[in-house]
Amino acid sequence: MKKNIILAISAIIVFAVLAISCKKDEATAKPVITLTEVGHDNSRHAMRGDDMHLEADIVAEGLIKRIDVEIHKEDGGYEIEKSYTEGKYIGVKNTEFHEHIDIPAEAPLGEYHLHFTVTDKKGQTTLAEAHIEVVEFDEHEHHDE
Repeated sequence: MKKNIILAISAIIVFAVLAISCKKDEATAKPVITLTEVGHDNSRHAMRGDDMHLEADIVAEGLIKRIDVEIHKEDGGYEIEKSYTEGKYIGVKNTEFHEHIDIPAEAPLGEYHLHFTVTDKKGQTTLAEAHIEVVEFDEHEHHDE
């Protein structure tokens, strides 16, 4: 009888530990993204035939697995995609994303939508969005960074 009580108490303790562990896993927050600069000086402009400055602060408790950048024409028909699956941003909890996304010379002018998606190692994703405008290249406004 004493052995059965000890087994029952042990089973309850094991179940409680597992339940707490699962709750802890579920409590990992989704990644948090703050777009800090889209286009030079946060102009929300990108010149075709040049690159677009893009910065974001990222906090991912579940550690960053991948970052996807998609820029598509508002009315469809043209898309630029770039993914980061290895390197300095991957496997970290906090980072400042700072990249220059190439805007091809053949990109149509006009309104675009930016999707900046961070996926953590637990499979959770967060999307940050911004509207940008692709404009004609202007040598006088071009800034080397």
